[in-house]
Amino acid sequence: MPDERTRPLDFETRQIHAGAVVDSDTRSRVTPIYQTAAYVFDSFDDGEERFAGRSAHRAYSRNENPTNAVAGRRIADLEGGVDGIVVASGQAAIATAISALAGSGDHILATRSLYEGTREMFRGVLQRQGIEFEYVPDDADDAEWASRFRPTTKAVYTETLPNPLGQVVDIERIARLAHAAGVPLVVDNTVPTPYLWRPIEDGADIVIHSTSKWLSGHASVIGGAIVDAGTFDWAAQPERFPQLTAEPRPGVPSYVSRFGAGAFLAYVRSVIVLEYGPTIPPTSTFLLLHGIETLSVRMDRHVASARTVAEWLEGRPEVAVVHYPGLPSNPFHARAERYLPLGAGSIVSLELAGGRDAARRFIDALELISPMTHIGDVRTLAIHLASTIHAKLTPEEQAEAGIGPGLIRLSIGLESARDIMDDLSRALAAAGTPSD
Repeated sequence: MPDERTRPLDFETRQIHAGAVVDSDTRSRVTPIYQTAAYVFDSFDDGEERFAGRSAHRAYSRNENPTNAVAGRRIADLEGGVDGIVVASGQAAIATAISALAGSGDHILATRSLYEGTREMFRGVLQRQGIEFEYVPDDADDAEWASRFRPTTKAVYTETLPNPLGQVVDIERIARLAHAAGVPLVVDNTVPTPYLWRPIEDGADIVIHSTSKWLSGHASVIGGAIVDAGTFDWAAQPERFPQLTAEPRPGVPSYVSRFGAGAFLAYVRSVIVLEYGPTIPPTSTFLLLHGIETLSVRMDRHVASARTVAEWLEGRPEVAVVHYPGLPSNPFHARAERYLPLGAGSIVSLELAGGRDAARRFIDALELISPMTHIGDVRTLAIHLASTIHAKLTPEEQAEAGIGPGLIRLSIGLESARDIMDDLSRALAAAGTPSD
């Protein structure tokens, strides 16, 4: 029988304790808000060590803060990574990670099922910086994936459970393809959270979160996180990743030499975050930490209610299709059972049979459910996608992305499932069916 005293702590325990340090002066049990821009050096040498990145302490809050450091360490621990950092938003986390890997003239491969806000950033500001993004169908065969890699390819980017349609991505296979080509796999794990899925265990090298969603859980703060798995062999690709493997200036060791498995996150923290400054306020991180402490409890309730609502919606005549991989009828159900044994998240999208006009009546009839853009709230939320998040796309582009004229995304909250369904029932009655 294993020694129970030496076993790793369970997830539910680590979401409360991981990364925390008791304040040495006040002995506060709760991580304090360190509302400060900078820190006093102990000595001349201490200042030099801080600026060189050789100290455990920071020089300035632009790239780290003690409150923020706890959150970064906690999320990294829950994901199974070696280090993590929190930034101002999920979009900032994506931009920061990509900027650390690629520059002008470089190439990123991405799965086609990405969230539209991410695709918009890729074809917008990041493309204007000279980075080329190429999309591959998620389930394209290995030969097609292999044919898309170039010497300038710096990463593969994907999501575990894409929003809004929930096409469960085969992370293990995509990681194998990326590694065979000598590039890391970057995965956005916002929707399942590390409670439901830890993609590092399936081969992901860098994990992204919008902490504004389920991690914080209450729609009260904006934030993002980057986690370094510490598993990618940067030294094996010196020409592809010179920012990590070469001396930044004569006589200064490379990031790989100095930081080993944590080289990528050390570079993110001391160069990209320091120079771009996507700093999250410690007041926001304080709320994030409180949200993480109840993550598992909330996710169990989110998932149970989402499954109940999805099953109920399948029987409604006003609904043409329900997109939820937790349903046996869903084409991704088998993969969801493999990767998401604790549940397929809490995004349920439905295509109203009556199209756009039905969607308008549906949204306007909601009383309990909030019509707004966001996911991962304790409150249930609804949004018509074609007129909002995907409105900049042509009808043809919307169709290619699977965004029909009557598609509604629901983020199932923590209200009783009965009350959620009662509100949906009123809205569906207002939406009607094409024969009404």
